[in-house]
Amino acid sequence: MRLSPTKARLIARQIQGMNAELAIASLEFTPNKAARVLSKVVASAVANGSLDAKSALIVSCRVDAGPVLRRSIPRAKGRATAIRKPTSHVFVEVAEGKEMKSSKSHKKNQAEGK
Repeated sequence: MRLSPTKARLIARQIQGMNAELAIASLEFTPNKAARVLSKVVASAVANGSLDAKSALIVSCRVDAGPVLRRSIPRAKGRATAIRKPTSHVFVEVAEGKEMKSSKSHKKNQAEGK
């Protein structure tokens, strides 16, 4: 994807552990390029797994850095400046399950050993 990995990770962390249908709905109202891309990736993962979006749960959503496209832009006095266009690899893992865990309470229980 022609998308910065750092910007995509901000959105990917928000949808991790969510119901797929709820994640797609919330991503559609997020004014961000990463949200539009991740919405399509989640919908594709649900369709590839032959799952129903209402019962699918996003187990993990990972964004890794891809190759960087290097371009140059002309500058004054015959010079050129490098432009970096980062790309990213997006991985979404979905599974069957209806429960949506609250991330704060889940992390708190794990920290306490419950």
